[in-house]
Amino acid sequence: MDNYQIADTFSLLSKLMDIHGENSFKSKSYSSVAFTIEKLPTQLSEMPKENIASIKGIGASSAQKIIELLETGELKNLHELIFLTPPGVVEMLNIKGIGPKKIHTIWKEMEIESIGELLYACKENRLKLYKGFGEKTQQNVSDIIEFYLKNKGSHLYASIENIVPEIEQILVNTFVGKRVLLTGNFKRQMPTIDELEFVIEADEEFIEKTLLGIEGFSLKERKDDSVVYNNSSGLNVRIYGVNTNEVLRTYINTSSSREFSEALLKEINIGELEDENSCFAAAGLAFIPSPVREDVGIIELLRTGIMPDVIQAADIKGIIHCHSNWSDGSNTLEEMAKAAMERGLEYLVISDHSRSAFYAQGLSEERIREQHLLIDELNKKLAPFKIFKSIESDILNDGNLDYSNEVLASFDVVIASVHSNLKMSKEKAMMRLMTAIENPYTTILGHMTGRLLLSREGYPVDHETIIDACAANNVAIELNASPSRLDIDWKHIAYAMKKNVLISIDPDAHSIDALDYNKYGVLVAQKALLPKERNLSSFTLAEIESYIAERKKLKGI
Repeated sequence: MDNYQIADTFSLLSKLMDIHGENSFKSKSYSSVAFTIEKLPTQLSEMPKENIASIKGIGASSAQKIIELLETGELKNLHELIFLTPPGVVEMLNIKGIGPKKIHTIWKEMEIESIGELLYACKENRLKLYKGFGEKTQQNVSDIIEFYLKNKGSHLYASIENIVPEIEQILVNTFVGKRVLLTGNFKRQMPTIDELEFVIEADEEFIEKTLLGIEGFSLKERKDDSVVYNNSSGLNVRIYGVNTNEVLRTYINTSSSREFSEALLKEINIGELEDENSCFAAAGLAFIPSPVREDVGIIELLRTGIMPDVIQAADIKGIIHCHSNWSDGSNTLEEMAKAAMERGLEYLVISDHSRSAFYAQGLSEERIREQHLLIDELNKKLAPFKIFKSIESDILNDGNLDYSNEVLASFDVVIASVHSNLKMSKEKAMMRLMTAIENPYTTILGHMTGRLLLSREGYPVDHETIIDACAANNVAIELNASPSRLDIDWKHIAYAMKKNVLISIDPDAHSIDALDYNKYGVLVAQKALLPKERNLSSFTLAEIESYIAERKKLKGI
């Protein structure tokens, strides 16, 4: 072990001690030791061990640790601290702009344990609410994390959608006269993407030679059926180079689930066909878009009927679930309403955080009354556009909501969400959610599992039991359209439709720009064949007014 490795070990020990809030004098001393070791002209491994303690800047205690490192290759104290620290917290040390003491605040006070969660907190304006974190720091941290994650390999759909057409156009321009087909998980509208995939009508040797001179592409690895390239955008690009007769088969295979493509291809002689439309025609089916080529059940569905009309972005009529600067949003309530109006929408359901969300400046009962007076004024000013009075109420540890029934009754809509104590057993999670669903004031169950894609697993739930409970209690289920959430997962929407439970595609917007997140929820809903009639935010103003009034009457509110 050389001096640089030993110095890095002491530096990490110092940082982890600060993250854990341990003795600051000791942590500083270990940091000083690291600095001293880096500057030594002689390797510690070449010195007599008894002389190490006499080096200026290295005391007896640190000398013992150096000897331990030289003899065993590890440090017991450091090993214990690493064991006690979530890996995502350790990873935060890679983010410039936040030192160990800030990480201590992020972990211990904000209860954030991964870089992805930290980025989401930046997007929700949570960092700037804590001592030592201003708006500029928050933006810097957000920018650095996005750059860091961009180079890790996996990406949110939303983070790469603007890059994909550029890469596709480069390939089209490069392979003139050859078919270049975008395929894979991006084509299937999956929430997360590990790589971009293309089918190109050319052999692999020709593709390799051609891309050799194209800026931004460098060969990463060869596979039996494809070649993977690093791209300067941070995305891996997988290319299937195939001859003319295999283009269509490869495209169907890679733009569908395996089960779907096997079921379709066994019914047709694909060698005689020219494009994907002809594949479905040959099988006696209406065209099935790639995002829907998941469950083979759709093939049987189309045997007896036509392709159902699925929701489109233009079907969204209002914004449900957004935040203003009354809690942790960036914009005023009026600014959010006017931005919705500019988008041609009919209403906005303002759902600022409830009082238990202290980290997000959750609303006290007094501030709720003040906000409701402002909403009344704005509704007169902005008519016929309407702002509905709502709250995103924390589901407390016992499953109850955050206010008295009297206060809850003052809202048009209550979105019930879990934001605290996320590390729960399935039993605990189910108890909290079921209790909240059974509360007559709960209108919508917010982000059901609390997951953050690529960052945090959701707490475990029995989806069917939750959906059954929502059906029994006339509670809609949110499809949180934030690209980091997309929760409820699309795989469970079909069961919700079967049980006649409404889905509510909501942006969970904390800024004006985030109002446009609804499109990502629509992409997810399309995979589940959700029609607009089954989405609450597709209701017109008159329809949602009627829905709220009828539900309140049903619940005796």
